[in-house]
Amino acid sequence: MKRSTERILTTHTGSLPRPPDLTAMLESMDAGSALDAAAFDGRVRRAVADIVRQQVDAGVDIVNDGEQGKVGYSTYVRHRLTGFGGTSAAASRADWADFPEAAARAERRSAVSRPACDGPIEWQDRGAVQKDVANLRAALDSVRPTEAFMTAASPGVIAHFLRNEYYPSREAYLARLVDVMKEEYDAIHRAGFVLQVDCPDLAMGRHLAFPSLSNAEFVKIAEANVEALNHALRDIPPDRMRLHLCWGNYEGPHHRDIPLREIIHVVLKARPRALSLEGANPRHEHEWVVFREVRLPEEKVIIPGVLDSTTNFIEHPELVAQRLVRYAEVVGRERVIAGTDCGFATFGRSALLVEPEIAWAKFKSMTEGARLASQQLWR
Repeated sequence: MKRSTERILTTHTGSLPRPPDLTAMLESMDAGSALDAAAFDGRVRRAVADIVRQQVDAGVDIVNDGEQGKVGYSTYVRHRLTGFGGTSAAASRADWADFPEAAARAERRSAVSRPACDGPIEWQDRGAVQKDVANLRAALDSVRPTEAFMTAASPGVIAHFLRNEYYPSREAYLARLVDVMKEEYDAIHRAGFVLQVDCPDLAMGRHLAFPSLSNAEFVKIAEANVEALNHALRDIPPDRMRLHLCWGNYEGPHHRDIPLREIIHVVLKARPRALSLEGANPRHEHEWVVFREVRLPEEKVIIPGVLDSTTNFIEHPELVAQRLVRYAEVVGRERVIAGTDCGFATFGRSALLVEPEIAWAKFKSMTEGARLASQQLWR
């Protein structure tokens, strides 16, 4: 991750709106239907080229492929690995449980397919990540962003969404995921891109997967997840990685989210240099003050969300600037990059909370806000 000595750079979390026809193809594939492989690969390639150009046009400095070829940021692994033939029930959301009528309506809107691990995990499509790499490289031929990154699911978030029904323990399941996913992480690094590991398990996992535990008990689980993640990332330099922390990219109560201050010490033990975290939504915006209480290690960089990824409100550039300046005044202007709370299409159509054309308007607001913040911080 490059530090800017002249201005606040901009990026985002990873997933971006896919064209409707591509979304239909992805969801058809996820449902088990056969696709014309050549037609699908060609459509993904064109979509990646378009999405990279759109990011650059919107003023985004650090771009990616928008996860155009993935139906979901974590469940995509079922199409690359063996062992995922079962069915995982959607995790109950402890925050929604306090509001049963609202929860029933929210459940009807959910349509995410989540298989379970019911057999040994092995690679069945090692070429998939190479296609991702080739698509992004080709898209970058005609544009010149500051940097490019690629996302990959962490072992912990895979274990969260795809329930273990095969390995003798959660620890054994996690260990196998570490060994397998390391290949994907290393491939992204070797391709020359910054690797982003998506780790909602370190925050969202508290109220979705372990609602009956105390915060202290959950922190021990988070520590084990970070230890496993670090083992998987052991051969990649920290400055070529970023980690995304998230409490769940859904519009809901979130009043049972574990506070950042209770997990930040664990999260900062992870090897990636940059930390992407929620900083714009009403439940977590106030947590910038945590960095007054907890010293950010000198080598670390933060990517606070300045755009809420669950609302069609377009943040005012001056609000974006205020959010960035708050962080910069605490940790230093060269250690802050503008980002988004989460992705804008984490699970294809079912998680499309923000209208695509509005998402791009939000990005332009972020760009302008970063410019305003830079003027204030470098004046």
